[in-house]
Amino acid sequence: QVRVAESGGDSVQAGGSLRLSCAGSGLTFSSYTLGWFRQAPGKEREFVAAINWRGEVTFGGESVKGRFSISRVNAKNTVYLQMNSLKPEDTAVYYCAAKRGLLSKDAADFGSWGQGTQVTVSS
Repeated sequence: QVRVAESGGDSVQAGGSLRLSCAGSGLTFSSYTLGWFRQAPGKEREFVAAINWRGEVTFGGESVKGRFSISRVNAKNTVYLQMNSLKPEDTAVYYCAAKRGLLSKDAADFGSWGQGTQVTVSS
């Protein structure tokens, strides 16, 4: 089973950008769908974006569309979440997760999770 680990979280000011990385291990990484979720204090985990092995993507709510993008480099076993025009409401712990097969927005479908990386956006 693939394992994943996030990096790239930081504290930034509103309007800034960050790129999160998710490094995977396992011989079949390229066949997995990778997703990003986030959880803010006192809130439920929220789906952000996912990308399948063919590079097809899906995004969460309107709050991230047009500002966030997701990409993967299978040769590096890495998935990226590019976050632009960050807002204080983007503050959360961001998690990378992996699943076999089709794209999904449901956290319950993802079997492998990283430990999370903190993103803090100040106004």
